Amino acid sequence: MIASPVRVLVVDDSALMRKLIPQILTTDSSIQVVGTAMDGNFGLRKIEELQPQVITLDLEMPGMSGLEMLKEIMRRHKMPVIVVSSHSTQGASVTLQALSLGAFDFVAKPQDVAARMPQIAQELISKIKAAALSRGVPVRPIADVVRPTVKSTSQTKSTASKIVAIGVSTGGPHALQYVLSQLPADFPGSIVIVQHMPEGFTEMFARRLDEICGIAVKEAQSGDLLLAGRALICPGARHIKIKRLPLGDVAVLSDDPRVNGHRPSADVLFKSLAEEFGPKGIAVLMTGMGDDGAEGMGGVKAAGGMTIAQNEESCVVYGMPKAAIERGYALRVVALDALANTLLAQCMLERKGFAPEGLENNRAAGAGGN
Repeated sequence: MIASPVRVLVVDDSALMRKLIPQILTTDSSIQVVGTAMDGNFGLRKIEELQPQVITLDLEMPGMSGLEMLKEIMRRHKMPVIVVSSHSTQGASVTLQALSLGAFDFVAKPQDVAARMPQIAQELISKIKAAALSRGVPVRPIADVVRPTVKSTSQTKSTASKIVAIGVSTGGPHALQYVLSQLPADFPGSIVIVQHMPEGFTEMFARRLDEICGIAVKEAQSGDLLLAGRALICPGARHIKIKRLPLGDVAVLSDDPRVNGHRPSADVLFKSLAEEFGPKGIAVLMTGMGDDGAEGMGGVKAAGGMTIAQNEESCVVYGMPKAAIERGYALRVVALDALANTLLAQCMLERKGFAPEGLENNRAAGAGGN
């Protein structure tokens, strides 16, 4: 629990946003807006003066940009920053850059800011509270792997040995970038990812991952085959399920209602994994707020699949993994550093029939908490 109100500094060049955001935040007694700033230079001075715990930051500002201010915050203060992002292609690109620099999370502004800003009030409030309680896990460098300049089509034509379903939220862009960049191009499993992210952001996120990873990464479309050496990321505002069909295993998107307040929802993905793939499924819950995916992970465990939760120490927010662990649904609890090797080992077990070298070490590295 937060003992005293969370001290928040609002940095935005828009006078309207400097009025609206504090109005939204002051509806919650556990948050105190200690000040506002209209640009990056002024914002940095306000940090020194007001000692906030969390900063909300607009990225498109004159003078010192939001990205430049964020770099300075990470260098000098290392405090959590929540980006208030424009819901546009350019806004998505800059927001993803901010996440790579260490921003805690982001909230996308609605198109009609004045009329619809209250709709994101609860999202912004909950993320500020989570940021105040976060452990500030440092940004990890991308793994130094060999990335083919042109992805080999043969690497994504083989049948997957296992289907790996991943649910992740706050802290996910960093964590996924770190884990997926460690997987070899010939990774024998197929990966399907639910990252809580708004519509319009996931396509660019998938493209960025594809550029830095040995495996192929793309935003999922209905009918995409679940192929070895490829990761599919569910589009924002859609659900994703996976199905076994005579001509191949496929992803299916839908516009069904939100589950656990989310669309996409990890529970929807995990439920289909359990029903369709049973022991061939691997469910993974990584850093994130709330408990989305916990019950679905229980279904995967009951169906004979492997279930893995990221450990508390390496999570930015220990919500989703904690919920699954406390309910007894996680068979393995693994540090972020060991997750790629754990997935590789599990998928190689199915294909080769034996544990690859280092599996026992990986078990030791991933043990704990369960």
